[in-house]
Amino acid sequence: MGWDTSFNNLKIIGLLSDTHGYFHSRIPEFFSGCDEIWHAGDIGSLEVIVQLEAIATVRAVYGNIDGGELRKDFPEVAFFTVEGLKVLMMHIGGYPGRYSSKARMLIEKYRPGLFISGHSHILKVIPDNRYGLLHINPGAAGHSGFHKSITLVRFAIEKAQPKDLEILDIDRHKKI
Repeated sequence: MGWDTSFNNLKIIGLLSDTHGYFHSRIPEFFSGCDEIWHAGDIGSLEVIVQLEAIATVRAVYGNIDGGELRKDFPEVAFFTVEGLKVLMMHIGGYPGRYSSKARMLIEKYRPGLFISGHSHILKVIPDNRYGLLHINPGAAGHSGFHKSITLVRFAIEKAQPKDLEILDIDRHKKI
């Protein structure tokens, strides 16, 4: 299933984190039709990036488990604008009311409308009224960690606003 974006100023984004070198077989179908895929760190291997790039353009930040090659290819923090929406993405950043000191400093400096972080392996979508942003942590898309579900997020950005957020939640222990 894909979205027809040919008549809109609309970008479809696929979002994931914490793959730890694992590429789930449902990723290509869920991210089909995405204009970009964003990886919020703990990629685990360049092979994951290569597989994602076969689907769409990839933006990524490195996470705490990522080694030298991934750290050379990707930044620790990314700040960019898509369809007028300012986005700040980093691996370890916390969430509204519990941001890391570095995340809080960057949020205050850049004033993003969307703050993305990973690391916790817990899917969270939380509006932050204090800073006027939406926080998304896509959870974990890999097998390493304590999480029970593999989660992926897909959403649209139109007129500087995220919208139509969808979540794919897969029981991590089921055979597919």
